[in-house]
Amino acid sequence: MSYGYWARIAHVDLTTLSVEYEQPRDEFYRTYMGGGALGSYYVLKHVKPGTDAFSPENVIVFAPSVITGAPMPGLARHSVTSVSPLSGGVVDSEAGGFWGTELKFAGLDAIVVRGQAARPVYLWVKDGRVEIHDASHLWGKFNADVLAEVEKEQGETKARILGIGPGGENLVRFACIACDIHDMHGRGGLGAVMGAKRLKAIVVKGTRQLPIKDRDKVLQLAKTFAQKFKDVPGQLGLHKFGTTATPSNQNASGQLPTENWSRATFDEADSIAAKTMEATMLVKKSGCYACPVRCKRNVSATEPYEIDLEYTGVEYESLASLGSYVGIGDLPTVCKAIELCNKYTLDTISVGGTIAFAMDCFENGLLTTKDTDGLEVTFGNKDVLIPLIERIAKREGIGDILAEGSRRAAEKIGKGAEKYLVHCKGVEYPAHEPRVKRSLALAYAVCPIGADHMSVEHDPSIGPNAPDANLQRIAPLGIYERLPWNELGDKKVRHVYYTMMAYSMFNVLDVCMFVMAPGRAMDYSELVELVSAVTGWEASLWELMKVGERRLNMMRVYNVRSGIDSTKDTLPDKMQEPLPDGPHQGNFVDLEEFNNARMLYYQLAGWDDEGRPESWKLKELSLGWLVN
Repeated sequence: MSYGYWARIAHVDLTTLSVEYEQPRDEFYRTYMGGGALGSYYVLKHVKPGTDAFSPENVIVFAPSVITGAPMPGLARHSVTSVSPLSGGVVDSEAGGFWGTELKFAGLDAIVVRGQAARPVYLWVKDGRVEIHDASHLWGKFNADVLAEVEKEQGETKARILGIGPGGENLVRFACIACDIHDMHGRGGLGAVMGAKRLKAIVVKGTRQLPIKDRDKVLQLAKTFAQKFKDVPGQLGLHKFGTTATPSNQNASGQLPTENWSRATFDEADSIAAKTMEATMLVKKSGCYACPVRCKRNVSATEPYEIDLEYTGVEYESLASLGSYVGIGDLPTVCKAIELCNKYTLDTISVGGTIAFAMDCFENGLLTTKDTDGLEVTFGNKDVLIPLIERIAKREGIGDILAEGSRRAAEKIGKGAEKYLVHCKGVEYPAHEPRVKRSLALAYAVCPIGADHMSVEHDPSIGPNAPDANLQRIAPLGIYERLPWNELGDKKVRHVYYTMMAYSMFNVLDVCMFVMAPGRAMDYSELVELVSAVTGWEASLWELMKVGERRLNMMRVYNVRSGIDSTKDTLPDKMQEPLPDGPHQGNFVDLEEFNNARMLYYQLAGWDDEGRPESWKLKELSLGWLVN
């Protein structure tokens, strides 16, 4: 008997409106385990390199892992994997909430979708079966309304939805996928892939109990976590504030991206952070399946905007990208922008990054009001933020250009607009400053999906002022010493490589980074115990790290074959400009240091000078089938 999984994967062809079921062997699950590794396997198996993300030939894979659904904090996540409309390479994105666990309780390990429906459809999943239903009447609606209508049609309650809003339907290249209404598969444009396939939603109802080898051990590990998580400062902070205190903290330490990365401090940072929010707009704190951390923050208001509580999930990246990025410190405006992005299913980071880029172009004379529908697209102008989001979601006026993402928008604008871009592989930078956290300059560049702040452990975790406990808890990765934030030497490159493997492991197992060592309450040894208890395997940290490395190399193979090689592992011009303000004034990323670090990373990873995985590395990772 298998434990932790059902050995059942649904393959949906939307062109023929047919469903088939695969029963992989146990070795398949131990090799790929789930999440982004399982998703990348099917992309590489079915999609030719260079395939357009909107082509019917693209596939999109929805996959939890072999431990998703166990009653343990941090195991509520699942992954979606496909070819990205932004980068043209493989992207996977994780989200928490309840949908991934519900899919496991419904008797499936993954859903692989190919083809393109002639008209909008949704998938109904229950008891190991997938049904395809017409969704023409749901097209254009927001996800909460879609869920209510599907439940009524199916005669069910308490189902879980994963779906797209008008942003995905209109093929906005950075459209995301909403999971449980306000949890987002944010990066890479996966919502637009669903839109291209005319797949409105996947609604799931689970009634089965997941087979677990040693349930008592899992419950013991969960009890231990609940007893100790408030004793870990990094974990307690998430419990108290989520990530909404971060704008103030980043500002104080001189690393809050402001006005399209032209500065690192924002005078109004406190106005969009935790204390102001709790005093004026916070309604409730929420969380994911089986997790006591409850790091999500939901807000509401009636003036000056009516903000729908159900569509708010306020966190740092959204506050920064729709706040300091664009120079807006008005919290109701920022929260309304977040609500709209969640309704329309737009990635808040790319929305903010693209609008900030447009503001830079406007202020430098590359755009005028003739180009922007009469809007004064200047930093700090809160009156244009909401109209711009509406235009982007509907692809109207200037929004049609911005809906392409900042890289493609720069090509359309011309006039040297490229120098105002802050992206890698077409994916806008998240709100963490590489000129301060130097490892991120390298991590953003070499990460397969483009700039991703959740792909590596950030420099402060082993910095000069890091807690001693952090060093003790990261030691199982072979990292034993503190390193300065502001350097990118050999030891820092090693730190990036090892922790990128660890974070890739988390993405395969769909474990939330917000519960994991070194800064959170679950140790690596406990994760190994957890995998063993759920599956019955005699797992090891070595094995789990290797599956993380396997994911990175599969994604890299697809990308390089699609022309996304070392020439795309780049550093934006703005990162080479000294910071003009804050405690780290004068910091910049030296291009020679960056290039040397990138080459050393390739060597550590077993890649050639073009960033192509060597044949021996693929064979070592049981990926010999990718050697050509």
